[in-house]
Amino acid sequence: MVRRHDLTDHEWELLAPLIPRASTGRPRGEDRRVINGMVYKIRTRISWRDLPERYGPGKTVYTRFRRYALEGVFTRALQQMQAQVVSYR
Repeated sequence: MVRRHDLTDHEWELLAPLIPRASTGRPRGEDRRVINGMVYKIRTRISWRDLPERYGPGKTVYTRFRRYALEGVFTRALQQMQAQVVSYR
């Protein structure tokens, strides 16, 4: 069941290949769950610490969000998805 603020299967199929893979170190939480936490936080404007438990620890979601923002992951993902839309036309 897809919740109101979660990515649909189709949205996740488009986004998943654009998310960096874990290189080394501790295994990280499920990517889709963490990304859904980011989406939920942005759409609802709640604080990171108030994220529902289903998205994992708020600190984890925030840390990954900050890392992706600083590394330009979101910008590159948006550019690649926009390029895909243009190529479908």
